[in-house]
Amino acid sequence: MRIENEEDIPRWYVVHTHPKQEARANNNLLAWGVETLSPKLRMRRHNQFTGAPSYISRPLFPRYIFAKFDARKQLSKIWFTRGVHQIVSFGGRPVSVDEDIIRLIYDRIDSDGFIQIGDELKRGDKVIVRAGPLRNFMGILDRETNERDRVIVLLTAINYQGCLVVSRDLLQRAPGKSGQPGASR
Repeated sequence: MRIENEEDIPRWYVVHTHPKQEARANNNLLAWGVETLSPKLRMRRHNQFTGAPSYISRPLFPRYIFAKFDARKQLSKIWFTRGVHQIVSFGGRPVSVDEDIIRLIYDRIDSDGFIQIGDELKRGDKVIVRAGPLRNFMGILDRETNERDRVIVLLTAINYQGCLVVSRDLLQRAPGKSGQPGASR
Protein backbone atom coordinates (compact mmCIF):
# COMPACT_ATOMS: atom_id res chain seq x y z
CA MET A 1 0.00 0.00 0.00
CA ARG A 2 1.39 3.41 -0.97
CA ILE A 3 1.43 6.34 1.43
CA GLU A 4 3.12 8.95 -0.75
CA ASN A 5 2.34 12.62 -0.22
CA GLU A 6 0.82 11.93 3.20
CA GLU A 7 1.55 14.49 5.89
CA ASP A 8 2.85 13.37 9.26
CA ILE A 9 -0.37 14.28 11.04
CA PRO A 10 -3.04 11.93 12.34
CA ARG A 11 -6.11 11.69 10.11
CA TRP A 12 -9.34 9.75 10.32
CA TYR A 13 -9.55 6.58 8.24
CA VAL A 14 -12.21 3.93 7.71
CA VAL A 15 -11.19 0.54 9.07
CA HIS A 16 -12.90 -2.52 7.59
CA THR A 17 -13.23 -5.19 10.28
CA HIS A 18 -13.73 -8.92 10.18
CA PRO A 19 -17.40 -9.99 10.45
CA LYS A 20 -18.94 -9.08 13.83
CA GLN A 21 -15.58 -7.91 15.18
CA GLU A 22 -16.15 -4.17 15.29
CA ALA A 23 -15.85 -4.13 19.10
CA ARG A 24 -12.74 -6.32 19.06
CA ALA A 25 -10.98 -4.13 16.51
CA ASN A 26 -12.11 -0.99 18.36
CA ASN A 27 -10.80 -2.24 21.73
CA ASN A 28 -7.50 -3.42 20.26
CA LEU A 29 -6.94 -0.09 18.49
CA LEU A 30 -7.73 1.76 21.73
CA ALA A 31 -5.12 -0.44 23.45
CA TRP A 32 -2.57 0.81 20.87
CA GLY A 33 -3.50 4.39 21.83
CA VAL A 34 -5.40 5.02 18.59
CA GLU A 35 -8.47 7.26 18.79
CA THR A 36 -11.51 5.45 17.40
CA LEU A 37 -15.15 6.04 16.64
CA SER A 38 -17.48 3.05 16.52
CA PRO A 39 -21.02 4.50 16.29
CA LYS A 40 -23.86 2.29 17.53
CA LEU A 41 -27.63 2.22 17.09
CA ARG A 42 -30.07 1.29 19.83
CA MET A 43 -32.75 -0.81 18.21
CA ARG A 44 -36.03 -1.94 19.69
CA ARG A 45 -36.90 -5.59 19.21
CA HIS A 46 -40.00 -7.54 20.23
CA ASN A 47 -39.93 -11.11 21.55
CA GLN A 48 -41.67 -13.25 18.96
CA PHE A 49 -43.52 -15.27 21.63
CA THR A 50 -44.39 -12.73 24.34
CA GLY A 51 -44.26 -9.50 22.35
CA ALA A 52 -42.19 -7.93 25.14
CA PRO A 53 -39.89 -5.18 23.86
CA SER A 54 -36.14 -5.29 24.42
CA TYR A 55 -33.28 -3.18 23.15
CA ILE A 56 -30.19 -4.32 21.33
CA SER A 57 -27.07 -2.49 20.26
CA ARG A 58 -25.98 -2.68 16.61
CA PRO A 59 -23.14 -0.98 14.74
CA LEU A 60 -24.26 1.98 12.63
CA PHE A 61 -21.92 0.74 9.89
CA PRO A 62 -21.58 -3.06 10.19
CA ARG A 63 -17.94 -4.17 9.68
CA TYR A 64 -16.63 -0.58 9.70
CA ILE A 65 -15.20 1.72 12.35
CA PHE A 66 -13.23 4.96 12.18
CA ALA A 67 -9.68 5.36 13.49
CA LYS A 68 -7.46 8.42 13.73
CA PHE A 69 -3.78 7.70 13.14
CA ASP A 70 -0.65 8.81 11.29
CA ALA A 71 -0.65 6.54 8.23
CA ARG A 72 3.10 6.94 7.64
CA LYS A 73 3.99 5.68 11.11
CA GLN A 74 1.11 3.41 12.15
CA LEU A 75 -0.43 1.87 9.04
CA SER A 76 1.18 -1.56 9.39
CA LYS A 77 0.38 -1.68 13.11
CA ILE A 78 -3.28 -0.85 12.38
CA TRP A 79 -3.42 -3.30 9.47
CA PHE A 80 -2.26 -6.23 11.63
CA THR A 81 -4.43 -5.44 14.65
CA ARG A 82 -6.74 -8.31 15.64
CA GLY A 83 -10.24 -7.72 14.31
CA VAL A 84 -9.06 -5.48 11.45
CA HIS A 85 -9.51 -6.82 7.93
CA GLN A 86 -8.10 -3.83 6.03
CA ILE A 87 -8.03 -0.06 5.80
CA VAL A 88 -10.37 1.33 3.14
CA SER A 89 -8.24 2.58 0.26
CA PHE A 90 -8.44 3.60 -3.38
CA GLY A 91 -5.61 3.10 -5.84
CA GLY A 92 -3.50 1.45 -3.17
CA ARG A 93 -3.67 4.48 -0.85
CA PRO A 94 -5.63 4.72 2.40
CA VAL A 95 -8.34 7.34 2.04
CA SER A 96 -8.84 9.77 4.89
CA VAL A 97 -12.25 10.90 6.09
CA ASP A 98 -12.98 14.59 6.43
CA GLU A 99 -12.95 15.84 10.02
CA ASP A 100 -16.39 17.44 9.46
CA ILE A 101 -17.97 14.04 8.79
CA ILE A 102 -16.56 12.66 12.05
CA ARG A 103 -17.80 15.76 13.90
CA LEU A 104 -21.27 15.29 12.36
CA ILE A 105 -21.38 11.71 13.65
CA TYR A 106 -20.16 12.79 17.11
CA ASP A 107 -22.89 15.45 17.21
CA ARG A 108 -25.56 12.78 16.68
CA ILE A 109 -24.41 10.66 19.65
CA ASP A 110 -26.73 10.99 22.67
CA SER A 111 -25.83 10.82 26.37
CA ASP A 112 -26.17 7.01 26.31
CA GLY A 113 -23.59 6.68 23.52
CA PHE A 114 -26.02 5.80 20.74
CA ILE A 115 -26.55 7.55 17.41
CA GLN A 116 -29.82 9.44 17.04
CA ILE A 117 -31.18 8.96 13.53
CA GLY A 118 -34.03 10.87 12.01
CA ASP A 119 -35.64 14.10 13.04
CA GLU A 120 -35.70 15.00 16.69
CA LEU A 121 -39.33 15.54 17.51
CA LYS A 122 -40.20 18.56 19.66
CA ARG A 123 -43.28 19.70 21.52
CA GLY A 124 -45.81 21.10 19.07
CA ASP A 125 -44.62 19.05 16.06
CA LYS A 126 -47.33 17.48 13.91
CA VAL A 127 -46.82 13.72 13.90
CA ILE A 128 -48.27 10.62 12.27
CA VAL A 129 -48.49 7.26 14.02
CA ARG A 130 -46.58 4.84 11.74
CA ALA A 131 -47.77 1.49 13.12
CA GLY A 132 -50.22 -0.20 15.46
CA PRO A 133 -54.01 0.09 15.74
CA LEU A 134 -53.87 3.91 15.36
CA ARG A 135 -51.71 3.79 12.23
CA ASN A 136 -51.96 6.94 10.05
CA PHE A 137 -53.66 8.98 12.81
CA MET A 138 -52.33 12.51 13.05
CA GLY A 139 -51.70 14.49 16.18
CA ILE A 140 -49.49 16.99 17.96
CA LEU A 141 -46.55 15.93 20.14
CA ASP A 142 -47.43 17.20 23.62
CA ARG A 143 -44.63 16.03 25.93
CA GLU A 144 -42.34 13.18 26.99
CA THR A 145 -43.26 10.82 29.80
CA ASN A 146 -40.93 9.61 32.54
CA GLU A 147 -39.98 6.74 30.23
CA ARG A 148 -37.51 8.14 27.68
CA ASP A 149 -38.91 6.27 24.70
CA ARG A 150 -42.57 7.19 25.27
CA VAL A 151 -44.37 10.44 24.52
CA ILE A 152 -47.85 11.89 24.85
CA VAL A 153 -49.58 12.83 21.61
CA LEU A 154 -52.76 14.90 21.29
CA LEU A 155 -54.83 13.05 18.69
CA THR A 156 -57.47 14.81 16.69
CA ALA A 157 -60.20 12.90 14.91
CA ILE A 158 -63.60 13.96 13.65
CA ASN A 159 -65.30 15.72 16.59
CA TYR A 160 -62.89 14.13 19.06
CA GLN A 161 -59.61 15.14 20.65
CA GLY A 162 -57.75 12.92 23.13
CA CYS A 163 -54.34 12.08 24.58
CA LEU A 164 -52.38 8.98 23.67
CA VAL A 165 -49.20 7.62 25.24
CA VAL A 166 -47.18 6.01 22.45
CA SER A 167 -43.67 4.75 21.80
CA ARG A 168 -41.53 7.48 20.22
CA ASP A 169 -40.30 5.10 17.53
CA LEU A 170 -43.85 4.68 16.20
CA LEU A 171 -44.03 8.37 15.25
CA GLN A 172 -42.79 10.34 12.30
CA ARG A 173 -42.98 14.05 11.60
CA ALA A 174 -46.02 14.94 9.51
CA PRO A 175 -45.49 17.01 6.37
CA GLY A 176 -46.05 20.73 6.81
CA LYS A 177 -45.38 23.17 9.62
CA SER A 178 -45.43 22.37 13.32
CA GLY A 179 -48.75 22.96 15.01
CA GLN A 180 -49.69 24.16 18.46
CA PRO A 181 -51.49 22.01 20.99
CA GLY A 182 -55.21 22.57 20.75
CA ALA A 183 -55.04 24.23 17.33
CA SER A 184 -57.54 22.95 14.81
CA ARG A 185 -56.26 20.78 11.98
